[in-house]
Amino acid sequence: MDQIKIARALLSVSDKSGLIPLGQALARHGVELVSTGGTARALRESGLEVRDVSDLTGFPEMMDGRVKTLHPKVHGGLLAVRDDSAHRRAMAEHGIGAIDLVVVNLYPFAQTVARGATRDEIIENIDIGGPSMVRSAAKNHAFVACLTDPTDYSELIEALDGNDGTTPLALRKRLAAKAYAATAVYDSAIASWFAFADQGQMFPEVLSLAMKRGAELRYGENPHQKAALYVPAWPHARGIAQAEQVQGKALSYNNFNDADAALELVSEFAGGEPGCVIVKHANPCGVAVGGSLADAYREALACDPVSAFGGIVAVNGPLGGEAAEAIAAIFTEVVIAPEADKAARAVFAAKKNLRLLLTGPLPDPRRAGLTLKSIAGGYLLQSRDNGHVSDAELRVVTKRAPTERELADCLFAWTVARHVKSNAIVYAKDKATVGIGAGQMNRLESARIAAWKARDAAQKAGWGEPRTIGSAVASDAFFPFADGLLAAVEAGATAVIQPGGSIRDEGVIAAADEAGLAMVFTGMRHFRH
Repeated sequence: MDQIKIARALLSVSDKSGLIPLGQALARHGVELVSTGGTARALRESGLEVRDVSDLTGFPEMMDGRVKTLHPKVHGGLLAVRDDSAHRRAMAEHGIGAIDLVVVNLYPFAQTVARGATRDEIIENIDIGGPSMVRSAAKNHAFVACLTDPTDYSELIEALDGNDGTTPLALRKRLAAKAYAATAVYDSAIASWFAFADQGQMFPEVLSLAMKRGAELRYGENPHQKAALYVPAWPHARGIAQAEQVQGKALSYNNFNDADAALELVSEFAGGEPGCVIVKHANPCGVAVGGSLADAYREALACDPVSAFGGIVAVNGPLGGEAAEAIAAIFTEVVIAPEADKAARAVFAAKKNLRLLLTGPLPDPRRAGLTLKSIAGGYLLQSRDNGHVSDAELRVVTKRAPTERELADCLFAWTVARHVKSNAIVYAKDKATVGIGAGQMNRLESARIAAWKARDAAQKAGWGEPRTIGSAVASDAFFPFADGLLAAVEAGATAVIQPGGSIRDEGVIAAADEAGLAMVFTGMRHFRH
């Protein structure tokens, strides 16, 4: 049957948004309202006539409300196939009346967890009756409509008003699909809490994820691919997906990917000196800190001005007019900042295609979490690379220890290198990158490419020598041979920071000593693929 008349509705909601207008619309169409607890009270206080569910079932609510709708007169009324003669006889024999509409939203389990409630309170906020009614109604959507989201109330009201108090099958199908998605998200949140928070598991036997679509994107990584943005369905940390877009056309798949890389890296400098990151194809092509954001941007741009064209710029502090003017001087796809003043917004407003994203507080780079990667036939799950090495944990392995300036540049280069695709080599000087080699199949080529980029930047800028002269160099993993290190020596580096751990470490250290380098080991690798 297509059009189904709503004669009786059962309403039991924790979120009372839109409840009264919905109840009034149902009453206007002569629908009997059956309800429970606080929902019934809210409807009555608005002047609506409501029948208690205990009157329908013949049993009182009991056990602190844990048992109120788990009854054959509720679920029989929801699950009965109305054009099945055997079902109709069973309804008549047991005094079961049909329920044509269920309006339920569930106990706020995820919100209870998010506010730091006790374990007992969290358990009490696991809804049992609500999901049961939702599933029963959604299964029998041929005859029953099910509302789980207050944003859908207006559509149901329009359907009733336009169809003489009936609902069309197409609407009931859509609401059923949404209802099962709602219970899946709810159960996923509960399963995740038990696994991760209650049981302390990192890799549970069953990984339950629930995501909500944020936006459908124009296309994926390439125009022939389809794409969409999804965000966690329960409370979560903020990131690029939650940033406020002030202006510009919609973000693409690649914009999101690059912007995320830029935000993750610039967050390393949160609360510090003004810092700027420029990213292209998910790799930094320039990073610097300076006296102002404008200065930091100019220093970052100087590292690789060719790659910066059409790139993503992220800064670690409030964006003002001077920095905005500098950034807008070349074509930039996306600018990311915690906030931007009126002067900065006015500058970018003249660039209609430039996207300005405001993130609020930057995410914590040391936060815990998991990352997920799809492979053919499965997924790889790992903890976030939030490892950090302090000055005190560094081990000097050469005869010469780094100077204070060299150590600062080593740590700066190391911070950037962890965000560069492997094999990664980063040259830095005076807290600015001066050459970046990314994504090569061997470390020697990454070292050479980074040095070549530095020479090219010097030639374009008219400098007398590349800025790798006197720089520090970071490698995301150990040098398996001395050749990569010697390429850094040829580029003019005087200090090296790397994890160490190669079976040929002694030979690499000997080469560093012979070249007069200072080298420190971190003991921590930062591959990024």
